[in-house]
Amino acid sequence: MNTDLAAYTGLFGAAFLAATILPAQSEAVLAMMIVADRYPLVTLLGVASLGNVLGSVVNWILGRGIEHYRESRWFPVSPEKLDKAEGWYRRYGKWSLLASWVPIIGDPLTVVAGVLRVPLPAFVTLVTLAKVGRYLVLAWVTLEVT
Repeated sequence: MNTDLAAYTGLFGAAFLAATILPAQSEAVLAMMIVADRYPLVTLLGVASLGNVLGSVVNWILGRGIEHYRESRWFPVSPEKLDKAEGWYRRYGKWSLLASWVPIIGDPLTVVAGVLRVPLPAFVTLVTLAKVGRYLVLAWVTLEVT
């Protein structure tokens, strides 16, 4: 595998994992790749955004299928976080998915969207806006600082 493909795969993987319920960090990876000035910015933003949105889709699928296990010890989101995310969702509706980029509450929100049967096209649209927006701001800040 050539080094560029490996780098893009690593960025995709970090962004994907960061959007799931697993602890991971994609912002640092993206910022380092931007600072390296070796890769086209549009490609970096596209790869990170695609990975992050697909990771959120995994959460949506989990929410669709395992909500009735929410009290199980192994359930991937704590009951407190899930209750808080449900509160946000019930208060703001599908628009709460625009906060899917927010640390701590964003991942549970995407699980709740699956639990509450948000249609996948609406889910993907709103989550994509949130995730791409966050990466655009990160890229802008990174370029301003360097």
